[in-house]
Amino acid sequence: MHSTASPVVSPVAPAPVRSALRALVGAVFLLSAPVPAIASEWASCVKELRTLAIGKGVGAQVFDSALAGVEPDADILKAFDNQPEFTIPIWDYLAGLVDDERVADGRALMEKWAAILAQAEEKFGVDRFVIAAVWGVESDYGRIMGKRQLVRSLTTLSCSGRRQAFFRGELLATLRIVQSGDIPVDALVGSWAGAFGQTQFIPSTYLRLAIDFDGDGRRDIINSVPDALGSTANYLKRAGWVTGQPWGYEVRLPANYAGPTGRRTKQSLAQWSELGIRMADGGALTGTGPAGLLLPSGAKGPAFLVFRNFDAIFAYNAAESYALAIAHLADRLRGAGAFRTPWPTDDPGIGRAERREVQQRLLDRGFDVGAPDGIVGARTRAALRAFQASAGLAQDGRAGLRVLQALRASTSTPAVAPVQK
Repeated sequence: MHSTASPVVSPVAPAPVRSALRALVGAVFLLSAPVPAIASEWASCVKELRTLAIGKGVGAQVFDSALAGVEPDADILKAFDNQPEFTIPIWDYLAGLVDDERVADGRALMEKWAAILAQAEEKFGVDRFVIAAVWGVESDYGRIMGKRQLVRSLTTLSCSGRRQAFFRGELLATLRIVQSGDIPVDALVGSWAGAFGQTQFIPSTYLRLAIDFDGDGRRDIINSVPDALGSTANYLKRAGWVTGQPWGYEVRLPANYAGPTGRRTKQSLAQWSELGIRMADGGALTGTGPAGLLLPSGAKGPAFLVFRNFDAIFAYNAAESYALAIAHLADRLRGAGAFRTPWPTDDPGIGRAERREVQQRLLDRGFDVGAPDGIVGARTRAALRAFQASAGLAQDGRAGLRVLQALRASTSTPAVAPVQK
């Protein structure tokens, strides 16, 4: 899960791919302890982990080989403070994850892997468009799976901070994956928190729910698209997915709505109808079962009634913006359009093509932003702040429509930078 938003996991769902980590959000800012700076401290921690691992059934040779030469990664702890689902406006978050490129790429790949998606849908009862949407959001369909060695990341987190017990469990799970022979240690690379593969499972979730869907005898969610898609379908089914039911849909609120809200505050459709809520096109509400009213940007922005299947998506990564990105991308892959109600902002988010254009225009003005890849990192934000200062704009380092228009007005560059894939 990405590379890139109130955690509650359904009581019938297994531990989520990353929601166990998201459940630690309250402890994010407590992770202030430094990575062990003294070699003896690191060695002592590794020795302790070795004893723990062997006591839990990990072979001594497996541990020693996997940890040979591993050093702490000081950048890991900083990542806790930069989780996009929680730190950027939802209109920016969705604009980057559900854009025309990801929809077009997803439709092409759904055609390529149609047989596998059909098999997964038939076996697990999970909507193929949602399976594909998880794939698209988590790794851009396998293009961006993370580059950090899991053993190094998880050892660092096992020796520093206040959530060592959680990460020690994930480190042990990683070593069990290596010991099983399914995936070699060198191939286990992923996010700073240990998520890996085309649909970004954490190691403990992999052990519980990854499946061999291509029949080669190995559960390889890194190199096997069938294994990744089948494992994702298995996860969502176990999380409570209801076959044949929607995740939810956009609705229209009555003027000055002040009624109940929240994903967990569920009511019958009849109750919502009595409160004046209608489908986005004005029609009567449809579906079965109770639903919650989701207002991700307040009553003036898009509103959604969400059913049990939204909770299943939410369990994959416990953030409502994340679940909405998956749900919306699934709808777009199915042929739906953008939300009817605009976001309540005069500076909406922009997709990756426009972000590349922002970067290219900054490059043309002499700013160092690296390759125009559509990923707004530290260098791009610094360049944006400098440009905004020169243009008399608020210096927030944000790549939105307003700064793009300002760059277009002040420079002469190609309309869109080339796609970097």
